[in-house]
Amino acid sequence: MRLAIGLVFAALLVIPGTAQQRPRGRDLGIPFPGQPGPLNAITDVAGIEVGHVTLIEGEGRLIPGKGPIRTGVTALLPRPRGNWDPVFAATFNLNGNGDMTGINWIKESGFLEGPILLTGTHSVGTVRDAAIQWQLKNGREFVFTYPIVAETFDGLNDANGEHVKAVHASQALDRAKPGAFEEGAVGGGTGMVCNGFKGGIGTSSRRLTTPEGRPVTLGVLVQCNYGGDLRILGVPIRSEITDLGQCTVLSEPLSRPWTRGTPPCAGSGGAKGPYVAAEDDGGRGSIIVIVATDAPLLPHQLERLTKRVSMGLGRLGSWAGNGSGDLFLAFSTANAGAARPDPSVPLTMFPNDRMNPLFQATIDATEEAVVNAMLAAQTMTGADGIRVFGLPGDRVVAALRKYNRMK
Repeated sequence: MRLAIGLVFAALLVIPGTAQQRPRGRDLGIPFPGQPGPLNAITDVAGIEVGHVTLIEGEGRLIPGKGPIRTGVTALLPRPRGNWDPVFAATFNLNGNGDMTGINWIKESGFLEGPILLTGTHSVGTVRDAAIQWQLKNGREFVFTYPIVAETFDGLNDANGEHVKAVHASQALDRAKPGAFEEGAVGGGTGMVCNGFKGGIGTSSRRLTTPEGRPVTLGVLVQCNYGGDLRILGVPIRSEITDLGQCTVLSEPLSRPWTRGTPPCAGSGGAKGPYVAAEDDGGRGSIIVIVATDAPLLPHQLERLTKRVSMGLGRLGSWAGNGSGDLFLAFSTANAGAARPDPSVPLTMFPNDRMNPLFQATIDATEEAVVNAMLAAQTMTGADGIRVFGLPGDRVVAALRKYNRMK
């Protein structure tokens, strides 16, 4: 029954075109820099498809292997379903306390082959194996392959219970579609915490025009779970919202040693500061960032984009602490057929001296994607009664107005 309930719940969360239950940053009038694409999502890059499976069940004290469960899988197809043409790609680790499988071959070959999946830390192996079988089932031919599966630690979940099964990864891949998709506490981002608030999946995009008048799109998708002193457009949001600290609705002792000492929730609000600093988060931070573009970039240029992700996170107050897995991947959907085994393959390359707008777009879209993830994620109470509050949009707006960042 647990599995069936989880799958039904997941299906409700991945209906194409489902409206956000909470407003995104631009819906609130936050003046992020840059011009977004029509969806303001990574799926503004033509051919990209995204799907989620979300698993939520139970409440109360953690019973190892049983729950509470707050986890899931997010899948991204870099080309339309059934198109197995590899894309140029590159990766960069800002801080390497995390895992992204399959990247050795990306670094060696410059190509990404197959889908990208995001999940919780201890579900990487299951999701990786499922990705192999899903590709075989759906007609991809290979002698061997290295699926790309990245993780962040879902601390609101019974993370050691391995509740994500192969069927969930396959369902996330089956449900991947173009167009709008839900953000917040869904898919791989279900059990995540970001900057002391509820984290999860977020996205944003930028639309550029070359000097020749050719449109270029760049999109970002994040799974946000890192620690930091949250800033939005330079405003110290964390110090402006001091009554929504992480707390527990249960009495001590809690089940997991690292949760003991969590302050009790008071009334309808959370624990008041002081807050856990980013470098003292017990090794439970992390963020995965996927950058996609239709600009014809080669692998060394895509690596340059991945490094600019760090600057977007820096704007938000991330310190990339010792316990954080800050892992980034970028790919280009241009140069179709570049992996053909022909004697020579013609390629198109974006000039290096015209890349500055793409650098800026990566920084801006990363910042906005993280904020969208946090604004979309609703307050959640997870394992051991740990409660993490959704970032309240109205109070963000009030803080931005206080500091004259918006009217």
